[in-house]
Amino acid sequence: MGLLRIMVPPKLQLLAVLAFGVAVLFLENQIQKLEESRGKLERAIARHEVREIEQRHTADGSRQDVTLDEEDDVVIIYNRVPKTASTSFTNIAYDLCAKNKYHVLHINTTKNNPVMSLQDQVRFVKNVTSWKEMKPGFYHGHVSYLDFAKFGVKKKPIYINVIRDPIERLVSYYYFLRFGDDYRPGLRRRKQGDKKTFDECVAAGGSDCAPEKLWLQIPFFCGHSSECWNVGSRWALEQAKYNLINEYFLVGVTEELEDFIMLLEAALPRFFRGATELYRTGKKSHLRKTTEKKLPTKETIAKLQQSEIWKMENEFYEFALEQFQFVRAHAVREKDGELYILAQNFFYEKIYPKSN
Repeated sequence: MGLLRIMVPPKLQLLAVLAFGVAVLFLENQIQKLEESRGKLERAIARHEVREIEQRHTADGSRQDVTLDEEDDVVIIYNRVPKTASTSFTNIAYDLCAKNKYHVLHINTTKNNPVMSLQDQVRFVKNVTSWKEMKPGFYHGHVSYLDFAKFGVKKKPIYINVIRDPIERLVSYYYFLRFGDDYRPGLRRRKQGDKKTFDECVAAGGSDCAPEKLWLQIPFFCGHSSECWNVGSRWALEQAKYNLINEYFLVGVTEELEDFIMLLEAALPRFFRGATELYRTGKKSHLRKTTEKKLPTKETIAKLQQSEIWKMENEFYEFALEQFQFVRAHAVREKDGELYILAQNFFYEKIYPKSN
């Protein structure tokens, strides 16, 4: 290599470097175009599949008059928060759908925008409630909570979700944007090429690791009101807590995902029968892992914990964790280090009038 530097004139060396740089940029541009084309193709295929189902639905007019069994007239919405093990959990739903006879549908919003336009909210509510061919249905996507009651719906869907320690979630997302994961390792990520560690980002006051980036789990549970997305809003925090208690069937935590799945299987076997065993033994249980993630130092964590935003997001996380552990404590018992679901603990008696 040293001999080449001596033999090749400096101008030619510079031209070679420039040509190489142009070639790299060209290739990156082509890769980006291919990714965009792939996304458009996936959306076109999805729209085509929906049209086919709707055409079959229209052709069979009598289907409109069919009353679904109560067990089948059920919709679950998992409005998944990014980087909370949501792909691992969703894969279990996909693996079980054929066996347990339900449908799984991904809510793919443009640019993963969690806030739907008003007209899309109306369309979504109408689809979910009236699309009989997709019931029982399990819908999942990065969408903030939507109150179906606002649209005059009598039977609302069942909401479930999983949240994670706020700093751990942000660190995972930070490295995910730079190095991707083992789910789609060839996909180019938005921040690919940026080698700065999370610690270095925090020390430098970078925008990708700023406390404001922690504000995500609260607005996902708060919903579509403008105040939900006002970073640091105390009202948004209280509304998120209210929704978690009153509008969500169950909210688990990433750190105790197996227990979350066990409770879902016990309470909603129509969807989750076999989920616990699949999670323990299946190949997809821990499928998605962020590549090259480096744990932050104590100093970095301490710096983030000084922010009011972290305090609010952590308050919400601790609130969710306490509620989950309360539900679990009344649903399971531990024996020899294993958790077991409790059998039915109530019965009916003193039934009057007596039948002859």
